[in-house]
Amino acid sequence: MHKTVTLRLDESNYNIFKLLASRENRPISNFIETATMRYVQSTEYADEFEMAEINQNKALNESLKRGLSDAKKNKGRFV
Repeated sequence: MHKTVTLRLDESNYNIFKLLASRENRPISNFIETATMRYVQSTEYADEFEMAEINQNKALNESLKRGLSDAKKNKGRFV
């Protein structure tokens, strides 16, 4: 289900969003939603190259496995 959010923008930011949205022939709300999701995806998730590097790092993977094992045993403390 869609949700409605009210966003307060100063006039200069509004004008920038309006211009960029019109260039892509979309409503401002859709432009802001799309731009926000692109930002989240680019900063919060590892891309295929980062994942390959993570998967090849044996020391990191062993540490993660130990941490998961400890967490399942309620061993240690979470900070």
